[in-house]
Amino acid sequence: MSIFSIGVSGLHTAQVALNTTSNNIANVYTPGYNRELTLLEETGFGGVRATDVQRQFDYFIASQLNSSTSALSGLQNYEAQVSQIDNLLADSDAGLAPLMQNFFSAIEDLVATPSGSAARQAVIGAADTLSGQLRSVDDYLQDMQGDINTQINNEISQINNAAELIAKLNRDIAIATSRTGEPPNALLNQRDLLVAELSERIDVRLVVQDGEDYNISIGNGQPLVVGSDAFALKAVGSAEDPTRIVVGYEDSAGNIKEMSENLFENGSLGGFFSFRSETLDRVQNQVGEIAVSLASGFNAQHQLGVDLNGDLGGDFFSIGTPVTYGNNKNTGTAAITTAFVDGTALTGTDYNIKVSNAATNEFIVSRADDGTSFTATLDGSNQLSFDGLMMTVDNPALLVDGDRFQIQPTRGAAGGINNLIYDTEKIAAGFAAGSGDNRNALALQDLQESTLVGGSATLSQAYASLVGFVGNQTNIVRVNLTAQEGLTQQMFALQQSESGVNLDEEATNLIRYQQYYQASAKVIEVGGTMLDTILGLR
Repeated sequence: MSIFSIGVSGLHTAQVALNTTSNNIANVYTPGYNRELTLLEETGFGGVRATDVQRQFDYFIASQLNSSTSALSGLQNYEAQVSQIDNLLADSDAGLAPLMQNFFSAIEDLVATPSGSAARQAVIGAADTLSGQLRSVDDYLQDMQGDINTQINNEISQINNAAELIAKLNRDIAIATSRTGEPPNALLNQRDLLVAELSERIDVRLVVQDGEDYNISIGNGQPLVVGSDAFALKAVGSAEDPTRIVVGYEDSAGNIKEMSENLFENGSLGGFFSFRSETLDRVQNQVGEIAVSLASGFNAQHQLGVDLNGDLGGDFFSIGTPVTYGNNKNTGTAAITTAFVDGTALTGTDYNIKVSNAATNEFIVSRADDGTSFTATLDGSNQLSFDGLMMTVDNPALLVDGDRFQIQPTRGAAGGINNLIYDTEKIAAGFAAGSGDNRNALALQDLQESTLVGGSATLSQAYASLVGFVGNQTNIVRVNLTAQEGLTQQMFALQQSESGVNLDEEATNLIRYQQYYQASAKVIEVGGTMLDTILGLR
């Protein structure tokens, strides 16, 4: 190869290297961009050539960063949600603790002046305020349940959009590679950025097929992207609770299979599921348990007294009824209803009911909080009693083995509490007709220190335990979040050391390749001078 060819090869190579460096500098702030490097090779006859413009991308590091980012996103979502409940319950002014204290303080004043109109009106006012705040807390929690459903819907839509784009890029990358024989770096960067963004929403497993296509799976291995095909997730109502949005997956037969929430631990979607099942459900159940225990215990004592008119006391508070859902996959048509029997014996958990033997009316009753279960059989009235509840089957003949039901005794029960007494004379403060009798008011006051909640805690203790639980959950999530932020930052720094653009380094390369270009041009100039000299000898 002549000196001219060698010089020209150097010029061309230097130009490619300069273009690569310039592209790196131009995309230093472009999301998802991976630094490029020009690979050089000596030709067999002298000279040099650029064999490839290679992305500096490490699949292992990228996968580790995506996994760390997925965990971080889930914790961020969890922390944002649980902090709202923590602030709500721990508020010294708007929380329930001061209102319960005010209510029993009003009862204390009633003890002092059982016939006093002002004291009686104060009791009614305090009852209104307390019941109103319980409803407000329940409304807030119900709104959070609705917001979680909306967010899950949105997350599923965004996941589907990303999956479709990744599948399209798989196809476009294959076409571009077959046409040019070179990997299309810009398309590869776009695909990897989409995978990173998808990982923020859901925990994914990535397999590179034939060194080219990205195959992505979720959950127990359900494919989300296979080559140029994307498989859409569905937002569906839970078979156990139609008000609860979960993830559905369409199988090859076109059937929508409900995916367990436990399969989604990370990503923003997993954060919503974890918060709902670990914290929101429990808080709503326990607020409802406190409301039902208060109403049940207070009503029972109030009914033992006598009002100023000499009549027995009636219910002081109203309360809602337990919610029961039949699984939408049941083949039987029997319906189940549930009622409170003893509000002070509730456990503050949901129950999963399964028909184990329809012929003998036998059920397996499982607690949702700890999974403990027991077998029970309907009595002669087609009823079953447990944990302060009475379950009734409308027609046992319509039961089928394997049918399932879910009972939510206190979920949302606080939303149904109301003060029923607005006539001051209807407050049953005594045990006998007479304006000076305060014996029932004393008994009502004693309820403040009675173990009304689950037979083991006072109202104040139960609420303090709830506040402590939420505070502890919040602290745990924040500690885990801080640790995950540090880990993700380390992984990001490692990824940037491999794939990120360093402007100082690129500026140095720019000078090097400029000198390389100038030197190659000088080689051509020297070759020309030598040729002129040789020709001049003639």
